Amino acid sequence: MGRKWSRSSKLFASLAVVFGLAAFLVVRGYSERVRAMAPSLGPPAAVLVAAADLPRGATLEPGMLRAQTVPSNFAPRGAVRDEARAAGRILLAGLSEGEVLTDTRLASAGAGPIAALVPDGFRAVTVPVQLPGDALRPGDRVDLLATYPTGRRHTETVAVALPVLAVLGATDPSAGVADAAATEGTRTLVLLVTPSQAESLAYATAFAALSIAIEPPSESP
Repeated sequence: MGRKWSRSSKLFASLAVVFGLAAFLVVRGYSERVRAMAPSLGPPAAVLVAAADLPRGATLEPGMLRAQTVPSNFAPRGAVRDEARAAGRILLAGLSEGEVLTDTRLASAGAGPIAALVPDGFRAVTVPVQLPGDALRPGDRVDLLATYPTGRRHTETVAVALPVLAVLGATDPSAGVADAAATEGTRTLVLLVTPSQAESLAYATAFAALSIAIEPPSESP
């Protein structure tokens, strides 16, 4: 003779059936909503996203990007889908980890790492200065000063708020750098200027000693 169920056992069995049915209806409802939304989401599409935070001016190499599948209607316009198309290209703007790479973030194929960052109507110029290695970073802004040693010694401001495109490495101290300067190292700043500023800078370079004043971030546009 079978065992008779207690009242609590019957209650738990009934609740299990009710919860199971409720879970089935929830899943079924969700599936129906997803199916109904499919036309508005579009079919799955593979895009390339940043595998880590990537700075402006970075040269894209294997491992910097990864493929990710998103609904095609949510893929940004101009999203890059082929890693071979991005390889070796320069980033015109930084990417955050997981952000989709688009055509507008890529410099022209074959452009050099400095030329790729120069907008139309501007020029990139180099200025050697004495700085510690981490004193400046791309994106900082500096004022350029020229001190003329002949005649009445004086200092002029050649240009203000020049964006730093790149900071190149130290020169060899044996190549004419004074001992005190060699301790800190001479860095070469790549600055973004207008053509008229480039002309003024060339004149100052020929007749004056150049120095910089670093702007605080609050004064940068």
